[in-house]
Amino acid sequence: MSHLFTRYPALTALILGAVAACGFAPLQLWPLTLGCFAVWMWLVHDAPTWKAALWRGWVFGVGHFTINDNWFQHAFDFQDKMPPVLGYVAPLALALYLAVFPMVAAGIAWRVRVRRIDFGWVLLFAATWSATEWVRSWLFTGYAWDPLGVIWVPVQPVAMLSRWVGTYGLSDLTIALAGSMLVLPRRARLAASGGVIAALLVAQALSYREAPAPLGPTTARLVVVQPNVAQDERGESDGEMMLRRLSALSGRPGTAPRLVLWPEGVVRDFVEDGYPLWVYGNRSPYVIRERMAALLGPRDLLLIGGTALNFKSDGDIASGYNSVFAITPDARIAVRYDKAHLVPYGEYLPMPWLLKPLGLARLVPGDVDFLPGPGPRTLDTAAFGAIGVQICYEIIFSGQVIDPKHRPRLLFNPSNDAWFGRWGPPQHLAQARMRAIEEGLPIVRATPNGISAVIAADGALLATVPHMKAGAIEAALPAPAAPTLFSHVGNWMAAVVAALLIAAALVLRRRAR
Repeated sequence: MSHLFTRYPALTALILGAVAACGFAPLQLWPLTLGCFAVWMWLVHDAPTWKAALWRGWVFGVGHFTINDNWFQHAFDFQDKMPPVLGYVAPLALALYLAVFPMVAAGIAWRVRVRRIDFGWVLLFAATWSATEWVRSWLFTGYAWDPLGVIWVPVQPVAMLSRWVGTYGLSDLTIALAGSMLVLPRRARLAASGGVIAALLVAQALSYREAPAPLGPTTARLVVVQPNVAQDERGESDGEMMLRRLSALSGRPGTAPRLVLWPEGVVRDFVEDGYPLWVYGNRSPYVIRERMAALLGPRDLLLIGGTALNFKSDGDIASGYNSVFAITPDARIAVRYDKAHLVPYGEYLPMPWLLKPLGLARLVPGDVDFLPGPGPRTLDTAAFGAIGVQICYEIIFSGQVIDPKHRPRLLFNPSNDAWFGRWGPPQHLAQARMRAIEEGLPIVRATPNGISAVIAADGALLATVPHMKAGAIEAALPAPAAPTLFSHVGNWMAAVVAALLIAAALVLRRRAR
């Protein structure tokens, strides 16, 4: 087998990267990921030249990100300005760029290698990998989807380490674990690999799952609505149908206060006053808000996803915001949150002067680009306390989801996952669960067609509405945990872990001389 690896190293690296992607949701075959990373690290170490190491790193990344981001293809099925067939090229095109980060990690690791793989080299590789993951999360606005540490979401005892070190620090430790299998003698390696995987599988089976709190007659509660609206059912004139679906699932007011949560991308009507009349068509924003308010009791609050607009001096639309509006029982908008971390090509077209002449366009309807909001914000509510909001894609950015000056007791993550096939929604949910663990805060996700969920502060799923199902969750508000170390320090913890690994590697190398 090793002869096959050395004869076709690039092909082997490509296959290893693709198989390693199976450790993420929805498959969650994380033992495969550990094994694939171990073999790939060996291929990098044994590359005859630095250029060969870079090549093996890049093709590994191409295989890894093409499979992991295959859901990206489905976004092209729902727009009419570019041929949908581009969707089959898009995951590969994205992977060609993202593969640069494993390539850089491989190149640096090769430069610091010694003749034989030792534990010091493994630790240096781990520090390099997490550094490139972190850079990927912010370079060119960032693409933080599925850092390696997310494979541990189903193994709660391991995932809980992110309370101290964060997701990128957990990626450090994951690479160190995979690479440590290369250091042991062959028989010990096989025994240790089997033992570690068996122990982790037992930990997965025994992972603690918090039970939902009981609902008393006066217990403040969440109502999370999932109308099962596919992306191709959403048109520019379907506001009435959408409102009826959402209203039917929202329940009726009672003696207990309710925080009713609707998803992103479903309310198509404009609910703010003051726009030119032609924007509203024949649907008054005040009448729409009154119909929403009719669903609420005197202590209820409704949070909805929607769009806010800015106008030019001549009355034309200048730009928009992807927003969450808080609707009160008296039909007022109490507060508005504007999404800060926008999706390139989805909510705005970067470099339009270059891309529009090439026939490229945004993946969502309309030609008006969105503007970013000011960043994480906490909404103060009377009956439910401080509620943070992160819209859709924002939840994947570790260390950037709460206002540190005003810590919320819960995060609301409305999302439109109807774009992203069958792999995107469970991957998005897994990343939201990591944010819950990191910050020690419960997170509530409301989506058009799945997966809506109530997530406890330890990452456990308290309730879900499955993919492609209509339904609603009624549950007590989960309790927040005490602020975690990560919530205080943020992604500096990944730097601390990397520095400790580098220091340990240098000590080990000095002792080996």
